Amino acid sequence: MRKEAGRRGMGLWVAALAVYAFLYLPLLIVVIYSFNDSRLNAEWVGFTWHWYDVLLHDEDMLAAAGNSLLIALTSSLMTTILGTMAGIAMHRYRLKALTFMVMTPVAMPEILLGVSLLLFFIQILNLTLGMVSIILAHITFSIGFVAIVVRTSLAGMDESIFEAARDCGASPWRTFRHITFPLILPSVVAGGLMAFTLSIDDFVITFFTAGVGVSTLPLRIYSMIKIAVTPEVNAVSTLLMLLTLALIVLASRIAPSVLRFKT
Repeated sequence: MRKEAGRRGMGLWVAALAVYAFLYLPLLIVVIYSFNDSRLNAEWVGFTWHWYDVLLHDEDMLAAAGNSLLIALTSSLMTTILGTMAGIAMHRYRLKALTFMVMTPVAMPEILLGVSLLLFFIQILNLTLGMVSIILAHITFSIGFVAIVVRTSLAGMDESIFEAARDCGASPWRTFRHITFPLILPSVVAGGLMAFTLSIDDFVITFFTAGVGVSTLPLRIYSMIKIAVTPEVNAVSTLLMLLTLALIVLASRIAPSVLRFKT
């Protein structure tokens, strides 16, 4: 029995390592080849920082990065506010229609959501595609993620806390400001970081709602790889990967405080 259990355990380890290798080896290769001293990534030539220097002097890439940061910051701020309100409403009123409306953009395929938003902006709102349309699109698909995090945090709270506040004569706004909001703040921050991460590296929805003359970092990378995958593409991909991983780690560090409160 022990030998059989040991074989099963070894098999699980091998399967797990194979899955992780499949997921992370391509990312590792992207990072390594961002230091390749060659104009093409056909083979490894030598180590260099040249492509990071080229990246820092690429005005088009810097402009695209600035657009991505502006869009991500603006949309994540609005998404955090609206998503928090939606999460609280979903927890308090438990309306199936409200839950359906908030969750639909999360479950909908990105290409379908992108086409729908494109038609809505052009045919219904008669809106010129650009920065505004991208920000509105990012807010639309990110609200559900923040709402889920906030609702999950509220679901684990003791309702007697809020009843005690009402018994003491606190108004709904005062209860929210002094009790509810401080308790859900870690979830709100984690949801905002998630929204920022989703926004800054989104390609599909941005592609449909960007219009002419507006470029973001994912769109710029896509336009570059249509010609050739140079180490500059690897360099910007590495920096974007590091930013995304840093935000994920930060959000994961914030989330445990919610779990500690629940326990």
